[in-house]
Amino acid sequence: MVVRMRSTRSHTGNRRSHHALKAPALTACPKCKSAKLKHRACAKCGFYKEISAIKVVTKSEKKAEKVKKTTKK
Repeated sequence: MVVRMRSTRSHTGNRRSHHALKAPALTACPKCKSAKLKHRACAKCGFYKEISAIKVVTKSEKKAEKVKKTTKK
C-alpha cells in the first residue's frame, strides 16, 4: 500500500528540528568552585544556598566505615 498523506522530507526535518540534545546549564559552586547544576545541591561539598543540604561522604570514608563494621564482629 501507498501512504495517502505522506509527509515530505522537509516536514519531517522541521518536526525533528527540536530533537537535538542541549548542554546542561552548569554554574560554579560558590563554596568549592566546582561545576554544578542550577538549583541543586553541589555533589562535591553538599551545599545549596550556603546551607549544608546533604552529607557528602567520599569513597575512601565509606570504605573505612565498611571495614570498621566488618572488623567489629
